Formats: sequence, C-alpha cells, structure tokens
Amino acid sequence: MASIGVTARELPHERPRLSLVLAVLVVEVVGASGAVFTAQGLASWYGTIRRPALAPPDWVFGPVWTTLFALMGVAVWLVWRRLSSPRAEHRARVALAVFAVHFVVNLGWSAAFFGLQSVDLGLTVIIVLLALILLTMWAFDRVDRRAALLLVPYLLWTTFAAYLNYRFWVLN
Repeated sequence: MASIGVTARELPHERPRLSLVLAVLVVEVVGASGAVFTAQGLASWYGTIRRPALAPPDWVFGPVWTTLFALMGVAVWLVWRRLSSPRAEHRARVALAVFAVHFVVNLGWSAAFFGLQSVDLGLTVIIVLLALILLTMWAFDRVDRRAALLLVPYLLWTTFAAYLNYRFWVLN
C-alpha cells in the first residue's frame, strides 16, 4: 500500500514546484509574524519619535519585506533540496539551522524596536542580525552559491536599516 504522506526528503525532488511555493509561503508567514510588533509600535510610539532624514515612508516597508522574504524562501528551498544529497546533507542541515537562528533574531528586531519601543535594544539586535546574515550567507554558499546570492538584497536592506536604527538612536 502506497503512503499518502510526503516526507521532507521526498518533497523537494518529487514535487519541486510545490516545495518551492511551500518554502516561500512558510518564510513569508513566519516573517510576517513580526508585523504584530511593528503594528503595535507604529500605532502608539513610532510617530512620536524623531525620524532620520533618509527614513523611507512607512508604506515602503511592506513591499520590500515581502520581496526579501520571498528571496529568502527561494534560498531556503535551494538549500533544503540538497538534504537528499549524501555529499551535501550535513552542510545543508547546518545551513538551515543557521538560517533558523538568524530568522529568530530577525523577528527579535521587530519585538525589540517596535514591541518594546527600544531604539537601544533594536540597535544591538540589528548588529547581531547583520553578523548572522553574513554567517547564513556563508553557510548557504557552502551548499548552493545561488542561495547565498539571493540573500544579498536582504543584507543590503538590513545594513540600511541598521544605519536608520543608529540614526534613530542618535536623534532620540
């Protein structure tokens, strides 16, 4: 009797389009969970603090993060596909673990900056996040260079966000 369930090892190779869509959707949904903190801070606090001159309008952040999370989802999918390769399985597992840790810290920035309304803690978290993005890119590169390259826009945006966070700290 054939099994109806699909394991993590089978899905990337047996149904690549479906697994790609699932990877992107999971990253989008988990990434969007940080918006709970952002919405809290925007409503009660963010409008009351002085903004840096280069701070983009609020509407920019939704489309940018949606795009960045989609790129992350594709990158994760590229690495995840390598779990079935005996030569790359260990590196892929390590890369995915590093990504997961990094993603928790990514969500932690929204919690710190907007949820706790702490520019100081936000700055600390985003510095750690930048280091973890670089570590994730390095780990992804060891598995699939394309996955690492897909994170370049995310690194650039987070670097800009770190600059903005620093300027918020200076101004407030």
